[in-house]
Amino acid sequence: MENIVVIKCGGSTVDALPSAFFESIRAMKDNGKHPVIVHGGGPAINKMLKQLKIKTEFVNGLRKTTSDVLEAAEMVLSGKVNKDLVSAFQQAGAAAVGMSGVDGQLLKASPVDLETLGLVGKIDDVNEEIITFFLENGYIPVIAPIASANAGEKLNVNADDAAAAVAQALHAEELVFVTDVDGVIINGKLREKLDMTDIDSLIENNTIYGGMIPKVKAAAASLTGKIEKVTIANGNGENTYEDGTLKGTAIMKQTETIQ
Repeated sequence: MENIVVIKCGGSTVDALPSAFFESIRAMKDNGKHPVIVHGGGPAINKMLKQLKIKTEFVNGLRKTTSDVLEAAEMVLSGKVNKDLVSAFQQAGAAAVGMSGVDGQLLKASPVDLETLGLVGKIDDVNEEIITFFLENGYIPVIAPIASANAGEKLNVNADDAAAAVAQALHAEELVFVTDVDGVIINGKLREKLDMTDIDSLIENNTIYGGMIPKVKAAAASLTGKIEKVTIANGNGENTYEDGTLKGTAIMKQTETIQ
């Protein structure tokens, strides 16, 4: 299937996304592209964990996931956040369907490091046929990143990694990470383009740090097949889609040569 665009909505932006964002995705669809949404829900999960008095911690930007944390994360991601996004798309006039990575074994994963991260998974396989089915029938799939493991248990998957895996499996032409920042900020200024070779050195010298590390790593890892560019952009409505892409930091296989 051609013209697939995978759009990852960061948890910190989900509640703040304006109606213009959902309308722009509908317009993208109306113009012949096929958007697929993968979303996070970090702040909502934090709120639920606080209410349930469940302790949580992060290791290199990834949430350490105990069984209690996983249960709360699934409740929030597959429940409220997923359905709120589906409702917002429908209010914008776009047909959408919500699902978890557990549904139909859409996302299959294995543990990253049980001792360090607990029930955090890395994607091993994506059942792209389910996603394609909904795309072919005119729906925007909205995917929560809870995955199935081989033994039947569930795993919490970083939404950036899930979006990258979905984009690879679908041979998407575009991947956009929608977050609450304009992109990668270096010395107070937005870097509009980054070469893959830049990323390791910027992480090593702590220019890129915290939660931005998994974002840029997932972006770089997804630069295979048809995907030539991955954009990290702000979804606050000030930037608008141009030719199906949000303004932000474009991470490319190689930067363009300036003549």
